[in-house]
Amino acid sequence: MHAMNRRTDLSDGTGADPRGARDTDVIVVGAGPTGLLLAGDLAEAGLGVTLLERRPAEISNLTRALVVHARTLEQLDARGLADELVAGGHPLTGLRLFGRATIDPTQLRSRFPFVLVTPQFEVERVLERRARRAGVTFRHDSEVLGLDQDAEGVTVRFRTAEGLGSVRAAYVVGTDGVRSTIREAVGLPFLGRSVVRSLVLADVRLAQEPDSPLTFNATGEAFALIASFGGGWYRVIGWNRHRQAADDAPADLDEVRELTRLALGSDYGMHDARWVSRFHSDERQVPSYRVGRAFLAGDAAHVHSPAGALGMNTGLQDAANLSWKLAAVLRGRAPDGLLDSYQTERHPVGKQALRSSGALIRIALLPTGPGHAVRALAAQLVNRVRPLSRRAVRTISGLGIAYPAGPGAHPLAGHRAPDFRLAGGSRLYELLRQGRFVLITPAGEPGVPQTPASGGDSPRPADDRVATASWRSERRTALLVRPDGYIAWATDATAPAARTAALRGAVAHWTGTEDGASIATALTPPAHAADTPAGR
Repeated sequence: MHAMNRRTDLSDGTGADPRGARDTDVIVVGAGPTGLLLAGDLAEAGLGVTLLERRPAEISNLTRALVVHARTLEQLDARGLADELVAGGHPLTGLRLFGRATIDPTQLRSRFPFVLVTPQFEVERVLERRARRAGVTFRHDSEVLGLDQDAEGVTVRFRTAEGLGSVRAAYVVGTDGVRSTIREAVGLPFLGRSVVRSLVLADVRLAQEPDSPLTFNATGEAFALIASFGGGWYRVIGWNRHRQAADDAPADLDEVRELTRLALGSDYGMHDARWVSRFHSDERQVPSYRVGRAFLAGDAAHVHSPAGALGMNTGLQDAANLSWKLAAVLRGRAPDGLLDSYQTERHPVGKQALRSSGALIRIALLPTGPGHAVRALAAQLVNRVRPLSRRAVRTISGLGIAYPAGPGAHPLAGHRAPDFRLAGGSRLYELLRQGRFVLITPAGEPGVPQTPASGGDSPRPADDRVATASWRSERRTALLVRPDGYIAWATDATAPAARTAALRGAVAHWTGTEDGASIATALTPPAHAADTPAGR
């Protein structure tokens, strides 16, 4: 990838920009994990990116996310960031959902067969460092007021301590959270409702260390989660059926102790709370992730309960899906229609996250008595029925997410690509760090097909769009993997002529080396989560 920040040259050779004067290529609003990953991807692709954030640079975000799941770690691995996070966090080989129900990530066929406990600010730290190195322009203390878009671009208006300003780009992405200004500016409703009132959030020290870096339980009268932040600090999130109050009602350490004792049987000697706050949890989703040149991702597009720890993970995966598509369009390698597949692929995933977290929180909140029986039955099913256990862990980890591949496609198309070991000792996700498609062929076969150069010159390889590799094993399937780690195309053809023709057509189709328009037609609705053959 290119560690630089520049405007893409979209001129027609006369010096005029057919899309109008711009200050940058993409505006990202919101410097949380989703916005930071997206901005870093675009800047590393050589695009100009301006990131607007309302908070001053010296004020950190109020982080609630505590867990990074396997699929998100794979996406971070494709950016060279996962190993650092894992080294500083707490990998867990089991995650308790409620009562005795436990999901077992060790059964996952991934480089990361665990749940990583690490605070959101650590994820933001590595993503911000990458974005700054890539050349993203950060504008903190910038409150977005609205936007105007037309056929040639979008202008975002904002206010700083110095006064009013604006910036113009080809596209804008709102990653500005639950109270998204971009969502309001494009007039999208945030459909849904509140599901849990009077959640309490606190950072405390403990006299007694819990058995696990992540401790959770629900009784129907209360639930509580305690996670280690490092440095002797612990994050507590909890709820007490008998103490329901408005968000602005004061909360104190005594309330945190009480709900923790109800849910976990102990308050672990909590003391020295550095802060305590109260909030509520909603289940909401916008009907469309795109309005013209404006996109929504992360909590700006979907929000749900903390159950399952899906929020930050789903947002980061939104960003990974959208970034390569924006880069392809802005670099002239795909039509604008490719961007519609972001809605097609990610909206159903967001909907599934709402359903999964909603089911977990509703089971946790069932009153004592009938709730105990339901939780006990659910625990038995998850722990003893292997297909159900496998589906649960793949759903929560994100490895079970798959996208539509269209009629006649190979069974692997649209599914997540595991981190295949390749000839020469490399890994697939190391190659994905280049931000390109990856073509994997059997050993001894040709790699990227040759494409004609302009003006009838001799053919040239399409190596600026496709990285090539060979299987380390005797596997004969050829795969073309998208920059976000999903399989775009595959073939089991063995006849040399048919295989070569298929390779040429697939690379041209997906990378725009011959017909950029075809890439958009390959992505059709709807997306779905499935038990995929690619992960077996």
